[in-house]
Amino acid sequence: MPSPRPCRGEQDPLGDTPGDPAGRKSTTREPIIQEPEVPEPEATRREAGVTESSRANRGWWDRNADEYQNEHGTFLGDDRFVWGPEGLDEVEAELLGPPEELKGRDVLELGAGAAQCSRWLAAQGARPVALDISHRQLQHALRIGGEFPLVCADAGALPFADVSFDLACSAYGALPFVADPRLVLREVRRVLRPGGRLVFSVTHPIRWAFPDEPGPEGLSVSGSYFDRTPYVEQDDTGHAVYVEHHRTLGDRVRDVVASGFRLVDLVEPEWPEWNTSEWGGWSPLRGALIPGTAIFVCVRD
Repeated sequence: MPSPRPCRGEQDPLGDTPGDPAGRKSTTREPIIQEPEVPEPEATRREAGVTESSRANRGWWDRNADEYQNEHGTFLGDDRFVWGPEGLDEVEAELLGPPEELKGRDVLELGAGAAQCSRWLAAQGARPVALDISHRQLQHALRIGGEFPLVCADAGALPFADVSFDLACSAYGALPFVADPRLVLREVRRVLRPGGRLVFSVTHPIRWAFPDEPGPEGLSVSGSYFDRTPYVEQDDTGHAVYVEHHRTLGDRVRDVVASGFRLVDLVEPEWPEWNTSEWGGWSPLRGALIPGTAIFVCVRD
């Protein structure tokens, strides 16, 4: 799971914790960071279309995959399925269904990163396919290993035949970073079989109205929740090097329905007492008061 890049200029929310709350140990080997340091990009709010967003985010994840996996590999583990920085685990949530019912299911993971979620699915007997826009992220998936396909492709143009999968999932992958989420959702619907389920998590839309700060300063509204202008980091020539898109909660629901899905659940994980970590703008203080993650559970009828 590539989980979110730090939302709107902050540190990544899925930072390492002192230990895995489930008691598991990661065997992730430390990757070698190959990319040299680059000048800090300029953060701004401006329009960014489908092509610019895709190109910018592909480049960002390719450049930062080594550092990301090195810094967050322990928390993510090699074969955990975590839905967001609150630490909600699919083992407990069963949003894709009971683990025993996953056996033999064809599952597409979007924005898979190093394919931790796909590895967990494979352990349940499912047949996952891990897709990511970043070639370098998938190299980390290959490094860790697993007997399932890795596919480098854009989620808006899935290289699969119609009705190929029983389930699709995305934990903070793809959808926060695309200019046209309906393009992705319609592609997912196309490759799902009738009755198939899509579950995806994103930063909770309300967070866009607050500063990305874990302390009290992150509890005061600083902007309009209804301002849908993308967050863009750009280089000194004005070219985007990272883009994240904001949709309101209503936008997300309408996107799901307009793309041919039926929304069957909307999960807003509460911050658990065991989680004392601060991950960028996510923290126990803020998590106790405002939601940080929204998980959409959808069915293709």
